[in-house]
Amino acid sequence: MALTASVKEELAHLQVRKSAVRAAELSALLRFAGGLHIVGGRIVVEAELDTESVARRTARTVGEVFGHDCELGVISGGGLRRDRTWVVRVAKDGEALARRTGLLDAHGRPVRGLPPTVVNGSVEESAAVIRGAFLAHGSLTEPGRAAAMEFTCPGPEAALALVGSARRLDVLAKARQVRGVDRVVVRDGDTIAALLTRLGAHRALLQWEDRRMRKEVRATANRLANFDDANLRRSAQAAVAAGAKVERALAILGDEAPEHLRAAGRLRVANKQASLDELGRLSEPPLTKDAIAGRIRRLLAMADRRAEELGVATTSEFAAHASAEHAEQTDPARSNA
Repeated sequence: MALTASVKEELAHLQVRKSAVRAAELSALLRFAGGLHIVGGRIVVEAELDTESVARRTARTVGEVFGHDCELGVISGGGLRRDRTWVVRVAKDGEALARRTGLLDAHGRPVRGLPPTVVNGSVEESAAVIRGAFLAHGSLTEPGRAAAMEFTCPGPEAALALVGSARRLDVLAKARQVRGVDRVVVRDGDTIAALLTRLGAHRALLQWEDRRMRKEVRATANRLANFDDANLRRSAQAAVAAGAKVERALAILGDEAPEHLRAAGRLRVANKQASLDELGRLSEPPLTKDAIAGRIRRLLAMADRRAEELGVATTSEFAAHASAEHAEQTDPARSNA
């Protein structure tokens, strides 16, 4: 949750000058973190927030933009509450504030989503809506496979409204319901980075990108290590198979094979990891890789014909068995199976 706290702390101190943008942010924040209560026959607006800086920003916006006085309170952790919660409460003229921020419609009924003036506002106001929702009930997880910016919503209508605001910023967000709770989720790493920029969390963006780069470098290094390891295993198995074929051919043919073919075969058996080019240079006299490959190929062909006449295993069959034994010895998963 360190990233979430960093983003909220930065956004809580973000300077916004336009009253319409500040009003849009407050409307979203009150809708996602707030509630309407009837106390003594009067409507009271409350918002429960998890940081003091966000609570003070909310109270300041209520006073400077809408001219209402706020009460700030703290609910200490205990029982089901693990952390302290800051409460912003507007008791005097709470109904007027609820109407002006879109919590109530013109007929005094609670608005289930977000007010039309906010939903249809400018691009800046759309960014402010998402900023207010994040300050109220947003979270940002570490970059990686499960990276996500998530907003807990008070209902499906508010979730759809938030998705619409994100779309106006060219941000792909998805609404879903998890265990009966409506959420809006942004998962793509590049999209999260773009959204942090839109919200104004530039320091948090640098922190996010730094952690993201480190994880990508680590993941790439792990993939390359696994790839190299797999290549080494395949090369070793291929070398074992090639050597086993030639050994089998020499055993089948014995002295029947021409000396130059036997010499090529003995070079292969003695230098199983060597390339054909290296085998050619080791030959006396030196040969090209095509020449040494041709001699080994003719040796194997002669041995296979002789094996069929004798009714015994061919060079390929013998090599397959040898490769399987080598794989069992070098692969812990197979040897323990």
